[in-house]
Amino acid sequence: MLATEPRVRAPAPVPRRAPPREPLDSEPRQVGDLLGALYEGALEQPPWDSALRLLQLRLQAAHVSLILRPPTADSAGVMINVGGNPAAQVSYEKQYFAMDPFVSLKEGEVMTPEELIGKQWLEGPMYQDYLRPQDVRYVLGADVYTPEGIECRLRATRGHGSLPFGEQDKALFRYILPHLKRSIQIQSKLDSLECERQMLAGTVNRMLLGVISLSQTGEILEINDEARRILAERDGLWRGPNGLQADNADDRRELQRLIQRGLGHGSGAVAGGMVEAMPVSRPSGRARLSLVVKAVPGADWCDARRRPAAVIFLRDPDCNTAPPSLDLVRRLLGLTRVESRMALLLAEGSTLDEAAELMNIRRNTARTHLRSIFCKTGVTRQTMLVRLLLRSVFSLG
Repeated sequence: MLATEPRVRAPAPVPRRAPPREPLDSEPRQVGDLLGALYEGALEQPPWDSALRLLQLRLQAAHVSLILRPPTADSAGVMINVGGNPAAQVSYEKQYFAMDPFVSLKEGEVMTPEELIGKQWLEGPMYQDYLRPQDVRYVLGADVYTPEGIECRLRATRGHGSLPFGEQDKALFRYILPHLKRSIQIQSKLDSLECERQMLAGTVNRMLLGVISLSQTGEILEINDEARRILAERDGLWRGPNGLQADNADDRRELQRLIQRGLGHGSGAVAGGMVEAMPVSRPSGRARLSLVVKAVPGADWCDARRRPAAVIFLRDPDCNTAPPSLDLVRRLLGLTRVESRMALLLAEGSTLDEAAELMNIRRNTARTHLRSIFCKTGVTRQTMLVRLLLRSVFSLG
């Protein structure tokens, strides 16, 4: 037999310390719920309330706060607070925000006040006078900044009988920060769109223009105040279980034809941008309603089943638009209050004699005011003055 060299045993590997556990690796379902709540929070009222409660549970925190707009000397700011005392929140918004040194953190950094300020944090008035009486000992925070200029602060706290926040807690904060930032940007965009929608809806209502939006299936999605008033009268036009209905049989058939064309249904379907109109007779004998059907172009990247596919505009000729504000007319045209009132009476259809009687002034005095109005506005006839008022922005005030 051939002699063999003894086998040398390889040294045992030195155990390595496991890296800090990332939340996504070990608890994907729970973190997924938290991320889902963050994005859905943009649609909540108050926003992100559910996400903050989930974060409070995962961190075993006493409080979790999201300061959407930091307080200032002139404004209380906007704060969503979970687990906190409402009275303490008011105190912070009115007083203690000014002495809070745990602010303006570098984006993406998650830290405690001791890491930012040092041990003197526990000797300062913010801790001694505000946090300590609320049994708050440990604070973890991170700040979010968006290109739109939004500054948000995320804070979590634990009491004196709890353990301090550790690396696992910081890792969770770091993980959700980019998602929170995106959700804040989404919410900001949605808020801007809603403000714009309310502004435009208010303008349409001010002009007493009825608006009815229809889905792709013809279902009524939304009705504004003026359209609701017209339909409630059930004089020529009303809302039935199958949608919009007209009293007159011919009007009913024409209305359905226009709606189908606007929705792109049937052989008479047309592309987006179609606009057609029809009058609607009223059994009461009042002036006919004016109705316009307009197709709404579809979106390229979304399901259009629950978005407007067509819109119906209604006008009641017997209902005058809301009168302009007297002060608005006075400021924009440079008139006196008496001249402004006379101009509005003329625009509403009164003759000069009727305006003089309503204002309890002599006819010659009324003529003097009218000449002054002509001079200030640059018009030369009463009809031109009425046209100026009716076609101006005064009705939007």
